[in-house]
Formats: sequence, structure tokens, C-alpha cells
Amino acid sequence: MSFKAIIALSVLGLVGAQQTLWGQCGGINWTGQTSCGSGAVCTYLNDWYYQCLPGTSTSSRTSTSTSSTRASTSNTSSTRVSTTSTSSTRVSTTSTTSTRVSTTTSSPSSTPTGRVGKLPALGWNSWNAYRCDINETKLLNAANQMVSLGLKAAGYQYVNIDDCWSNINGRDPSTQQILPDLNKFPNGMASVASKIHSLGLLLGIYSDAGTKTCSGYPGSLGYEAIDAATFSSWGIDYLKYDNCNVPSEWQDNWTYPDWGQSNSAIRYRQMGTALAAQSRPIQYSLCIWGAAQVWTWGASVGQSWRISGDSAPTWSYITSVIDRNVAIIDYTNFYGRSDMDMMEIGNGDLTLAEERTHFLMWAALKSPILLGTDLSLLSTDQLNIIKNKELLAFSQDELVGAPAKPYGTATTTPPEYYSGKSSKGVHVFIMNTSSSTSTKTITFANVPGLGSGSYKVHDMWTGTDVGTFSGSWSTSLGSHDSGGWLITPA
Repeated sequence: MSFKAIIALSVLGLVGAQQTLWGQCGGINWTGQTSCGSGAVCTYLNDWYYQCLPGTSTSSRTSTSTSSTRASTSNTSSTRVSTTSTSSTRVSTTSTTSTRVSTTTSSPSSTPTGRVGKLPALGWNSWNAYRCDINETKLLNAANQMVSLGLKAAGYQYVNIDDCWSNINGRDPSTQQILPDLNKFPNGMASVASKIHSLGLLLGIYSDAGTKTCSGYPGSLGYEAIDAATFSSWGIDYLKYDNCNVPSEWQDNWTYPDWGQSNSAIRYRQMGTALAAQSRPIQYSLCIWGAAQVWTWGASVGQSWRISGDSAPTWSYITSVIDRNVAIIDYTNFYGRSDMDMMEIGNGDLTLAEERTHFLMWAALKSPILLGTDLSLLSTDQLNIIKNKELLAFSQDELVGAPAKPYGTATTTPPEYYSGKSSKGVHVFIMNTSSSTSTKTITFANVPGLGSGSYKVHDMWTGTDVGTFSGSWSTSLGSHDSGGWLITPA
């Protein structure tokens, strides 16, 4: 979750046609209210998120439009993010320029622990399935289903709680510790962790690098050391750290020559340093939505970084976030990778072919794979997709950390042809972006790491050998479908 269209109405209820204080009021793909009630001003925080922040008058958002696609920072018409420039061309639309917070106590320099996060995380997250309607029973049901459905055996480890798990009324007045909502988690989080661990799984939790989470629950900004120690004492293994409700003094001014020294990087580094100080290794997921050129510094702070707003069960989301990742793909390797957000398999109206491509490309680009649906509703075909041994093996390769990358001359957005190495050899991945069935050809001499000659083609979806071919091999892919093949010398 990076921003929420569904907010705890008891706290942030809609008033007429206006959003209330701390509510979202704009951003890419936002379809909700775009003006704020009395005492709040709709303020640009980044391309994906505008928020009703305290102000002296009501106001429409400061951007001229929230329906436009994000601005390209390259000279092409593609929406890819440019990685050739260290300075951002984005202009802040707030009325004042943010000043850098003093780094005397705010810019810790410790690096992430090397005890966790070498490979992309595999697991499940509660948000897409349940939003704020999460509780201990649903979480433990998901954990047990991961075991009974064979997902644990396939390599999935994490059972992650998203937003809305804590006491919305605040922290413990004596210790300042963050508190669980005992109506949702009556036995406390340490008990939940113990039950998850007894299944051989790991427990993840959620917080925010602001004063409140995206749904209005207590954030961790200013409480990093306390919260990291609390999470560790509970037995937490993973932290998803969101980017809502950032005070004005912590916002970026979009002019940093080194985004690793931006206010955003400092906010996230503060929690990273607090986590690194714990005896318990906790994997750290930076849910920063692609802001502050996070791909340039994310690996020095955590193990993964979100590159977009929330996922959606649509083909347009799948293709757009793949294209966004392709532009920054060289930053992904062991212990650090771009996160394309949760799986939408089982949600919405995606076709089975689109779900195949969704999973294959997340595995090929080595994004974390966190399932985001009610596991009990998955069909046999969907389970076969997410348990595919060979695609998961490519994602989780212990010897090769780099993802597959586009090769050849791209004629589509995103590119259709990708190649990458694993401990088994060279792989080719192809996605059909067309709305009709298309013939795709692998010309061996064009694939990095191969050359002219004869090669054996092995289908990763079916786990079977296709045959031996000289020079090239062609296959037919249905609309929005995909394939992956291991190509080895004959």
C-alpha cells in the first residue's frame, strides 16, 4: 500500500464532496475527492500522492491536473524514468521550498544488515485482500493456507500485515511504544509471531515514515528507535515502511544533486539504522513509490524499494510498472531490488494469460513476489502459476543476482524480449504486448551470452524440452501471454 482510496471512515470520514485532514486528494490514478474541507489544503507531495494538510483556507490541489500521467524525465515519449541525470527536473508545486532537516542527529550512516534480504522476498501481504479489515484470524488463516496449498514448500516465507493493525488512538503514554489494536489482535503481536514461526514462516509488519500511516494510524517518524526495538521484541521479520503524512519540514525540494542526501533518504535511513541496531535481522522494504530517485540510494538503506504507486489488477498497470522498472534495471542485484508491488493474481478481471505474464515478469526482473489476494479463492491454474518451480528458481538464484534485461531493438513499450543468466545457463523471456496472438522468434546470435549454432530449448512453464534448433526458434504466444525458456548449447 502506498496510498489509500479506502480510509478508516470513523477517523477520516468524507464530508460532502471534500476530503478531510490527512486524506488523499490527488495523484496519478487517484479517482477520489480532489478538494479539502475547512482548515486543510490539498498539497503536492509527489506525482502519486497529494494530501490534505493543515492550512488556513480550503483549496483545490496545487497541481494543474491530477489525471495526467507522470512527467517523463527523458527526452523520449516513453514514461520510463531517466537514469542518466543525477538532478531531477521535477518542480515542486508547494508554495514554499522545503529546507533540509539538520543531519546532526537525522542522517545516520549505517548500512543494511547482510543477514537478510539477499534474494527477492516471497510471501503474502494482507492489503489487496482485506484492506483495513484485517485481524489475527485472517492472518493465521492465510499462513495456514500457505502451508496447505504448497506455497511454503515452493519457497514463500513471509506473512505480512499491512496498514490498520495498530491502535489508532495513539501510543502507550508511558513508554511511547506503538500498540496493536487488541480488538483485531487480542493476543498481541508477539503471540501472532510465535504462531507464524511455529509454521516455519516469517512475520512482516507495516509502518510509515510520517506522522501517521496512509490510513491515519500512528506513524514512526521520530519514533524509529522505539518502534524498531518493539518490532524486534515481538519477533517481526520484515518491515514495509510507507510514505504518507510527511511534515512539511521533511519534504523534498526536488533540487538535490545527490538524492541519497535528500530528506526522503534521511527519513528512511533513520529507520534503517534503527533496524540494523537490533539483534534480530529484519528485512526492510522502502515503500516510497519511486520518489526521490530511490533506486540510486535504496540499496544503501534497505533491501527493496517500491517504484510506483499501488498495484492494480489491470493490464495497463502491469505493463506500465514493467516499463518503469526496465529503465532502472541496472540497480537491481543481490540485497537490493526494485519492487513492482504486490501480485494481483486472483483479483479483478485479469485473464489467465495476463496473470502468467504478471508472475513471469516479476520473477524475471527479480522483484519481490508478495501474493495479494484471498488465498482460499485461487484456482488450480492460478496456483500452478505462482508455484512454478523454474521461474521461482530464476528469481531465487543464489549465484546470479542480476535480473533479466531487454535485448535487441525494442519496438514496444515495454520491450517484449528479455534475457538473463542463472546458475543453469542463459534464459529468454518474451511477453506478447499485442491484443492478438503473435509469432515470436528467438534468434540465438542476438541473445547476450549465446551465438550462432544449435541450441536446446527448454520450456520453463512446462518443465519440458521443446527440441534442438539451429540459428533460431519461433513460437506462438496468445494475447498478453508470455513464455520463458532455458537455452543451452546442443
